[in-house]
Amino acid sequence: MSREELLETNERLRAVRIRLEESYDTAKKALVTLMNKYGDSKSQRNVFNRYPMLKLMIKDVIRLETQYWTLVEIPKQEKLETVPAFVLRACSIMEKSQKSGEGVKTSAKLAEEAAEKRERMERLEMMTTAQIEQENTQMINDLYRLLKKYTGLRNLIRELKAEYGNSKIYPIFPRYTMLKDMIKDIMHDPDYMEVCHEVINMRKKYLRTFSFVLSY
Repeated sequence: MSREELLETNERLRAVRIRLEESYDTAKKALVTLMNKYGDSKSQRNVFNRYPMLKLMIKDVIRLETQYWTLVEIPKQEKLETVPAFVLRACSIMEKSQKSGEGVKTSAKLAEEAAEKRERMERLEMMTTAQIEQENTQMINDLYRLLKKYTGLRNLIRELKAEYGNSKIYPIFPRYTMLKDMIKDIMHDPDYMEVCHEVINMRKKYLRTFSFVLSY
């Protein structure tokens, strides 16, 4: 790649990462909230009272599947497709969907984005071509890991939506058990468990910082 192409790739990777992080955080928050609500619902011993609670908390999650602007679509990686090729292909797809669903920006927002871009370009101009290439490689690897984590959560939400829809034909008592099993399946899924570790680590980091401030 030429230096100009490397600069363009750097900017594309940065923009896509920001959007993907937003969708990942949305999916993660929805599933974590689901588990918290499920835990709280255990205090309700009456099946007829808890049943609508389970339905509502699941609906809050699967609603994301109907909001095309909330969660982005990620393609599947082909068997022989390299990491850089897959990431850049995913970027192209996300860029197209972003342009079609992008809202009108205010002049102040456009000016702010232009100023931020100038700062980024000035920083990159101070770097050598090799340094930019190295940064791009790191960004591609980071984005690849994020794509995989996001895809895992997106699949959980998609499967939950399908299972919830299929369960509607059953009467209350068997369906009540099915709804609980749907949530517990997510709870023990490796993709969700990885999110739990993230949340726990963030809380530990916050508590350490808070304790340091208090001691200071």
